[in-house]
Amino acid sequence: MPNFASPAIVLRRTDYGDYDLILTFFTLKKGKISAIAKSAKKSTKRFGGILELFSALDIVCSARMDRDLMVLQEAGLKNSFSGIRADLNKTAYASYLAELVNEWTEPDAKQEDLYLLLCHVFEQIDAGLISEEISAILFLMRFTSIAGIRPNLLKCSICRLELDKIKEDRVAFDLSRSGIICQKCAGRSVSRLSLSMGTIKQLLWVESGGLKKAGKMKFTPAAVKEGLDLLETFTTYHLGKEMRSLKFLKQIRKENRPPVY
Repeated sequence: MPNFASPAIVLRRTDYGDYDLILTFFTLKKGKISAIAKSAKKSTKRFGGILELFSALDIVCSARMDRDLMVLQEAGLKNSFSGIRADLNKTAYASYLAELVNEWTEPDAKQEDLYLLLCHVFEQIDAGLISEEISAILFLMRFTSIAGIRPNLLKCSICRLELDKIKEDRVAFDLSRSGIICQKCAGRSVSRLSLSMGTIKQLLWVESGGLKKAGKMKFTPAAVKEGLDLLETFTTYHLGKEMRSLKFLKQIRKENRPPVY
């Protein structure tokens, strides 16, 4: 098998023995792959300490050692995203998004749109151009579309009443039906969340607008909380488990919450 070269983001890094690293990359050309970096911890000359979590690289890998593992031959740094790793809150959000991509995607399945989305969001978080919360909402809304699990926010999932014909200020969201339900149909729902009409419209705009413009969308604190609650709960429901990084993120939020007197 010839060498494989591609831009890549480090999703996961695991020590292997005394000197080696096992790395999970999300690549532009091949989706998720795993590779071993021989003597990466022993020789700083070979990789120069660039194989850090979240780093954007240009990598070259050789033929697989076995069915699932390639060998990392070369790596050039494109963006270290060191601003993410230097801040606990940024690290928590980036870890969640990286683990979500790692858990959801299948090996060797090209996902160019998802790769470009992850790069864009990491750039925004790293530079502090928009808040981590808005970056996560932007990523998660577009991730659900790419993954084929887009939440239905346009019409009642039971009677098909369109959003602009729903008169209530708050609308229920049914996880089992993956969509909103009108007040008339809400009595038949069990697994429900509640969203304001304003939050729903902002989420739809974030999904459909350009990436740069969507990131500049002004959310109220209440809309940020509702949006994150919905999207984190929704992706967890479809994944079938709550990831460790999300539990850590929720703990960080809890610790950062201002005290109530």
